[in-house]
Amino acid sequence: MKALYVIPARGGSKGIPHKNLNPLGGKPLVRYSIDLARELADDADICLSTDDADIIRVAEEAGLKVPFVRPAELAGDHSGTYEVLLHALDHYQKAGRTYDTLVLLQPTSPFRQVCDVRACIEKYEAGDYQMVVSVREAESNPYYNCYEADGEGLLHLSKGDGSYVRRQDAPKAYAYNGAVYVMRVGDLLRMSYARFTRIGFVEMDAYHSLDLDTPLDWLLAETLLTQNNGQL
Repeated sequence: MKALYVIPARGGSKGIPHKNLNPLGGKPLVRYSIDLARELADDADICLSTDDADIIRVAEEAGLKVPFVRPAELAGDHSGTYEVLLHALDHYQKAGRTYDTLVLLQPTSPFRQVCDVRACIEKYEAGDYQMVVSVREAESNPYYNCYEADGEGLLHLSKGDGSYVRRQDAPKAYAYNGAVYVMRVGDLLRMSYARFTRIGFVEMDAYHSLDLDTPLDWLLAETLLTQNNGQL
C-alpha cells in the first residue's frame, strides 16, 4: 500500500474562528494531526493542504514542508473536501508521485490516536473496500428515537414499526466521527467518496471521537485535557 496522508486545514472557520491555529492544551490544533501523521508516515507522504500563511508557518516551524498553497477557490465556506483531495492528488501526480491509497486526517479530531488509524488501515488492507472509516455509536437511533416529518408536518419514526421499547434492543446505528478515512485512490478519482458503496468501518469510543465543531466542543476538549493532565 502506497498511502498519501492528507490534512486539510483551511484558514477560515465559522464555528470556531481560526480553529486550526487555536491552541488546545497549549498546542495549535493542526499540530495534533501533523504529529500523529508523522508517527505513521514519512514527511514526503504527508500533505498539509492549506491556504493560510500562518498555518504554513506553524507546520514549517515543526519541520514539515508544505507542498503548495491551496487555491482560494478551494478554501471558501462552500468548498468541498472531495475537491481538495483531488487537488492534492493532482499535485503529486504532476510531480511524478502516485499513490493507491489516501488517508484523510481532519484536524478537528485531536483525540484520535495512532492505533485508531492503524486499525482502519489494517481493515482496509484485509478486505475489498472502497473506503474504511472511523465511526462512533450514533446518539440517535432511527429505530428508536430518530424521527422524520411527513408531508403534513407530522413526525414518524425513521425506521421500523416502533416495536423497540428499549434503545439497547434496537439495531445498532453508527455515525461517521470524522477522525479517519482510508480511501482507494482509483475509486476516488472516479467519484466522490460520498457515493462509495463498499465501506468498512472501525468503531471508536466517544472520548477519542470528539469532533471540534462548536465553541462548546472546544470547551469540552479543554476540560478533558485538563482533567487528564494534557494526555489524550
